[in-house]
Amino acid sequence: MEQALADHWYLYGAIGLLTICTLLTRASYHLFGHRVPLSEGVRRALRYAPAAALTAIIVPILLPWSAPDSMATVIDQRLFAALVAIWLFQKTRNVLVMIVGGMVAFWLLRALIGWW
Repeated sequence: MEQALADHWYLYGAIGLLTICTLLTRASYHLFGHRVPLSEGVRRALRYAPAAALTAIIVPILLPWSAPDSMATVIDQRLFAALVAIWLFQKTRNVLVMIVGGMVAFWLLRALIGWW
């Protein structure tokens, strides 16, 4: 019983310390950012951060890197739904249409073909 209680306190302590670290690192820029200006090179580089982060999240989901047993494990409904979403965005330039259309394509492919 005491070991379980100690484990809980360790877990809560770790979560609390990580919360404080995250808060300090993110809030520091808002509190002191006007006093420490960023150079133009850093500003230019930071413009690519959202696209790089999104790519780092999306690409491994759409294109698994493990060796497949069959082609069906590599090409699944997520890839086709992403292609539908990209096509919709190209046609409409509307992010909401892209999100809804991609999700509808994902759900339809999942229901009709039964892939998971």
